[in-house]
Amino acid sequence: MQRQKVLINGERLKNELELFANYGRTENNGVTRLSLSEEDRLVRDYFRSCCEELGMSVKVDDMGCMYATLEGIENKPPIVIGSHLDTVKKGGRFDGVLGVVAGLEVVRTLVENNIKPQIPITIVNITNEEGARFEPSMMASGVLSGKFEKTAMLKKRDSNGITFEEALHSIGYAGDVENRLKEASAFLELHIEQGPILERESLSIGVVECVVGMACYEIEITGESDHAGTTPMDMRKDALFAANHLITEARQKLSVLDDELVYTIGRVNVSPNIHTVIPNKVVFTLEARHKDPEIISTVEEIIQALPQSRSNEGCEIKATKLWGRDTVWFEKDICNLFEQSAESLGYSHKRMVSGAGHDAQFIASFIPSAMLFVPSVNGKSHCEEEFTAWEDCEKGVNVLLDAVLTMLAK
Repeated sequence: MQRQKVLINGERLKNELELFANYGRTENNGVTRLSLSEEDRLVRDYFRSCCEELGMSVKVDDMGCMYATLEGIENKPPIVIGSHLDTVKKGGRFDGVLGVVAGLEVVRTLVENNIKPQIPITIVNITNEEGARFEPSMMASGVLSGKFEKTAMLKKRDSNGITFEEALHSIGYAGDVENRLKEASAFLELHIEQGPILERESLSIGVVECVVGMACYEIEITGESDHAGTTPMDMRKDALFAANHLITEARQKLSVLDDELVYTIGRVNVSPNIHTVIPNKVVFTLEARHKDPEIISTVEEIIQALPQSRSNEGCEIKATKLWGRDTVWFEKDICNLFEQSAESLGYSHKRMVSGAGHDAQFIASFIPSAMLFVPSVNGKSHCEEEFTAWEDCEKGVNVLLDAVLTMLAK
């Protein structure tokens, strides 16, 4: 099949993204579309109708993932394009949905240019990526990749006590296990960056090489409660003072490891949390993310050494690892292809990593996968202010289309 140079319809892409945002649009122009909610049902129905109008067949698997397929000349494993349609509460108009609508626009462009793909093209909407209603995040892709156990996931409950399984049946999207994504020539996910790097460097395209590894620990400091007004300072076992010293010590040691290392004290609980009582317990989380496993290993050594710190105010300290993940590297050939496509289209670009998790990192365990990023204005995401310039959305989908056409021409 001879390579054809075509571009998407940017105005149509913009209009479609705004139409999808109508399903759960908030007063401040964000979107609340929690997984398996009524808003999710409606946007799924709309997505299905868009695909069927293009002559695509639509199937649903047992986790509610939707697969819309455009037939190819040869019945071979498809090129899969997609992401998710669910959002967090008061989220934005681009996170997830851009990757699904991108697939829709790629297929529309193929159809209107009378390009019959050599192999099938499938657009996928992966269920419950956000985990905002049913934890954990990336639930369905976790089940598809064998990271999560299906029975346990079906029993997960939302804040109203409704199980994932009940909600899945209530919206009519409980499908067949046989429809699951099992094999594909490639999985391609276009996503907003959700960070400030591309905008800061005035770049249009990020070719994502990996999702970085991470480790998350819980540090528990136990002291003694006494009266805040009558206990001399040199007789106190103040858990909060100890926590403050430990956090400072951790920051000093972590800050010199590597410029790309990011680390966060995300949760702090102080007990008894009364202004007249010396705190007797503090529990805080410390997580760190980096692509190099040796850096993460050093981070863990630093955290695990905190209980031996001399800055403990006479308190007991315990460090417990909550969870971690290894760096997931994407398919080099697809990353190279994305870079070549961006170059051929004249778009500024760079190789980069993702600090946030995405479905592609689980899919990559059984299908050759890669991701593209487009800029997020002010790095905003998971909020109503989330925005990506329409021109950048268009460029991202054009790179995706160019890469798909190259794959089809081989």
